[in-house]
Amino acid sequence: MLTEITTIYDLKKEIQQIQSELNDLGDPTVSLPELIENSNLIRLNEYLIKSDQKKTDLISVYVQYSKSMEILLSSVFEIQGQLKEILHEQSSLIESKPKSKPKSKPKSKPKSKPKSKPKSKK
Repeated sequence: MLTEITTIYDLKKEIQQIQSELNDLGDPTVSLPELIENSNLIRLNEYLIKSDQKKTDLISVYVQYSKSMEILLSSVFEIQGQLKEILHEQSSLIESKPKSKPKSKPKSKPKSKPKSKPKSKK
């Protein structure tokens, strides 16, 4: 399970990196009137290729990230089920214990007169 957590952390870092690179691309370049139309189209095409590649990379990492999260989530549900079983077992043990009567202090008997020793005959 520790490897899934590490993987998720690494994937999250990669997602942030790709998003940063995508943001660094900025907006498509503005057409420059002094360049011919074909040149402007080539520049736009280059931007779109880079942008699409980053978006494809991002989607790929999100797929890996979601799979890792599913694995982690299934582990959490498995642990939850095990904890429920343990709780049911413990509660059934508590219910099945015979209830013992609380020990009460014996009532004190009235003190009787001490028996006298028989006198010996001399």
